[in-house]
Amino acid sequence: MNCLITALSQAAAIALLVLPQGRLAIAADLELPKVHVESVWRAFNNGEHNAFTDLCRFRGQYFLTFRSCPAGHGVNPTASIIVLSSDDTKTWQQVHRFNVPLRDTRDPHFLVFREKLFVYTGTWYCGTSAPESYDMNELLGYGCWSSDGSSWQGPQMLEGTYGHYVWRAATYGGKAYLCGRRKRDFAKVASREERDAIVESALLDSDDGFVWRKAGLFQEHYGDETAFLFENDGSILAVARSGGKRNAQVCRAQPPYQQWQRIDLDRYIGGPLVTRWGGWTLVGGRRTTGPAVTSLCWLVDDKLQEFAELPSGGDTSYPGFVQLSPTKALVSYYSSHEKNDDGQSMTAIYLAELVIAQ
Repeated sequence: MNCLITALSQAAAIALLVLPQGRLAIAADLELPKVHVESVWRAFNNGEHNAFTDLCRFRGQYFLTFRSCPAGHGVNPTASIIVLSSDDTKTWQQVHRFNVPLRDTRDPHFLVFREKLFVYTGTWYCGTSAPESYDMNELLGYGCWSSDGSSWQGPQMLEGTYGHYVWRAATYGGKAYLCGRRKRDFAKVASREERDAIVESALLDSDDGFVWRKAGLFQEHYGDETAFLFENDGSILAVARSGGKRNAQVCRAQPPYQQWQRIDLDRYIGGPLVTRWGGWTLVGGRRTTGPAVTSLCWLVDDKLQEFAELPSGGDTSYPGFVQLSPTKALVSYYSSHEKNDDGQSMTAIYLAELVIAQ
């Protein structure tokens, strides 16, 4: 598939004033960047359920990772993590694929740290087949790593992550940081509704990328997948999905990350992304107002200004992002909006090239 889509920003002209903790206030005069979705193409499909992407650049190459599972979206020990590499973002080759015996691997995320490229995955315990029920208290993080992007080691269990569903990672000040979702006090509960209310979204830190400990809590209640980045002063800006289908939140904290400001957004976001591009804050993920789609927004004064809806539908979201230049970027995501030659829905990996109009 190859298509051209134009997505314009909000028509209103605005200007931005910097507020404490990196917030931006809207004033008159400056217009939000206009973004063209220059092209979109299917990057990978092997007939399995392919989902949950991330992108990065390491040692002059681009890397794309995602989960692939012949048994579909659900928790299953046949799932594995695929890592692809490319010199030009157009042609990709597989450089690594791994699984964890008796566990479902999913939601892989990259981290460049200590001159290594890490791929982290959260894993549910399954046994030898798809389980009828599974417990967050048996979750465990694993990681693979490479010094050159070609030769890989692992997977290795991440110390300190038992009972945690590990997600996105970032670095600051010589330390690695990771989102880990868990039940408060590793409680036993009888229902999903009961569980959601006591799930915390924890900020974990590490000196080596292998041993992790609690540094703070993005969310104390209804915690879920949390994307985050560091400001120059070490403060954190995070966009957190909320459990129980609640609206997503913007979360902020200054070191040592014990006091948090949490502000509800106007929508639920599945598989959130937050990143900087051209001096602006970009948020991506699944929008569920109307048919589910993967959309991209600017975050301005704690409000989302949507600028693009990517070709997508059904089972979709979990974008990755890499900046190619101040005005060009690449976004990965997965979607099930296309059908295969037999007329059946397929869940494949897509790449979209974005350009800020000059």
